Amino acid sequence: MRARRLAGPLLALALLPAADAAGSFRGHLKSRDGTPVVGARVTVSAGAPSHGVTVFSDATGRYATPPLLSPGPYDVRVRRIGWKDLRLTGRAAPAGPLDLTLVRETDPAAVAAQLPANRWYRLVLDRMEDPDQREELKRQCTFCHQQGSWATRRLHTPEEWSTLLTLMGRRGGMVGRELREEIPVLFDAAYAPEHAVPLLTAGMGAPGFAPPPPPEVRRAVIEEWELGGRASMQHDAVYDRIEDRLYSVDMAQDRLYRLDPSAPDGARRSWDIPSDGVPLGGAFRSKGQPLPSDSRSRVGPHSIQVAPDGRLWITLADGNRLAGFDPKSETWTIHRLEHGYYPHTLRFDAQGRIWYTLAASNQIGRFDPATGAGRAIRLPAPTLGQALTTRMLPIFLWVGRHVDLRSLAAGGRRATTLPVPYGIDVAPDGAVWFSQLNARRIGRVDPQDLSVELVETPFPAPRRLRFDSKGTLWIPSFSGSRIARFDPATGRFRQWKIDMPDAEGETPYALNVDRRDDTVWICGTNSDSLIRFEPASERFTVYPLPTRVTYTRDVDFDARGRVWTSNSNSPAWQIEGGVPRMIRLDPHGADAVARAHTGSE
Repeated sequence: MRARRLAGPLLALALLPAADAAGSFRGHLKSRDGTPVVGARVTVSAGAPSHGVTVFSDATGRYATPPLLSPGPYDVRVRRIGWKDLRLTGRAAPAGPLDLTLVRETDPAAVAAQLPANRWYRLVLDRMEDPDQREELKRQCTFCHQQGSWATRRLHTPEEWSTLLTLMGRRGGMVGRELREEIPVLFDAAYAPEHAVPLLTAGMGAPGFAPPPPPEVRRAVIEEWELGGRASMQHDAVYDRIEDRLYSVDMAQDRLYRLDPSAPDGARRSWDIPSDGVPLGGAFRSKGQPLPSDSRSRVGPHSIQVAPDGRLWITLADGNRLAGFDPKSETWTIHRLEHGYYPHTLRFDAQGRIWYTLAASNQIGRFDPATGAGRAIRLPAPTLGQALTTRMLPIFLWVGRHVDLRSLAAGGRRATTLPVPYGIDVAPDGAVWFSQLNARRIGRVDPQDLSVELVETPFPAPRRLRFDSKGTLWIPSFSGSRIARFDPATGRFRQWKIDMPDAEGETPYALNVDRRDDTVWICGTNSDSLIRFEPASERFTVYPLPTRVTYTRDVDFDARGRVWTSNSNSPAWQIEGGVPRMIRLDPHGADAVARAHTGSE
């Protein structure tokens, strides 16, 4: 509490024109001709693992950071699309202003490389005439990572494409033979430099090319903490408002992490998640399936939530288990699932029971930690073939352990998809709602009699959905590049296309609603951003994040309304810097500074 009370005054101190507080940076950004550079991101980082603080330059080119907790030395990075990146390393905190000069980037290829993945991905989608195939590609080929680095946008040999598509199939991105045959031609043609660079940089000398973010974005403060290593996959994170700490699960290394953002070094801790006898590669590993050389995964932690009693519960997707962790005693409880496969996303109801999706077997699970009682509810499948496939899954898994089925990863002429229960949330009235990613459906489970009601969505790929304080359900359309609002009382949907450049290339993975004011925060999973939607004004605001190749999976809030998420691009080495990060965005930083400066806080 004392630290939180001091945060506002300290931040104000960093912005005052008098002597700087220790570990703070301030100054002006200008071009060579003396013109202010507006809306550039200034990141000051220190420590190993690193903690970085990012602020934006204002309308006069002025920037100022809050005091950094680390004593330094500091690295400084300044970036804005259309300008050369500026980096300073090993710097001490300056005694006075640190004014910097930025240089325009005149090389079109370098400017194109600065653009986020959605801008490039749009080039691929524009080459596709079949809308169904376009939707299929967006839904299936962006499961785990974005094409935001040179490694994912370079041209590949036929042998490399064969390997990549087989890997994609084994990770769950199943496309039909027709699309599989088209993908190498589509991507190589779209990403060829002679084609991509002129399209992406058309008009790069004009004032309207890559304009600065609006003033409200420039008032934000963004912080990033490195967590894990190059072989990590920090899948989901949750903020414990009681402890005032962040927890994250590393799916590739079977570890639980804790981060204390108030400590100078982040006070990172981690615990191994018990394997409970599951073999390396998980319960679903098939014969002949190779493992990444740096993977330690046996149980594959996926989703994490804080229970009403303060314990943490985690879905162990690859181990087909639920795990409970008591932060006080640092002890684990492992619950083996008797029904269903691949526990995915979990949420708690008012009674403290866990509701979770079972992605591979088209079921919803319920588990009561107090009694240890659990059960699974089978969901209707859109087709008889899908229903039979999910029911025969135990047989397929047994066969896969004894027969090499890798050649089937490519799929048939058309993709064979399962409904895939994905997101789940509990409404204020206690009803449990879920999405079926591949089936264009959401559904409701009655918590009393466990009856199921299905609703067709007028958009594809509903993913991680959330309720607001009024009982309205908000849903991201992953391959539809939009969000939707659903009123359970009337059964009506309303949709909004995400408002950003090349929005068609965006794939919003998840969203969450800050129930204090029902503002919706959306993962800009393919655009290195977080996106705010204000229902009252129907306005989108895009907050660009500091690190290239930022693939976000879930969103949470702390007690002050700051937005938390994780960068879980897989593989992590494609992330700029090569290590996953925990991200905190404070959209009201300038307001806190103003209140502190006037003495009202």
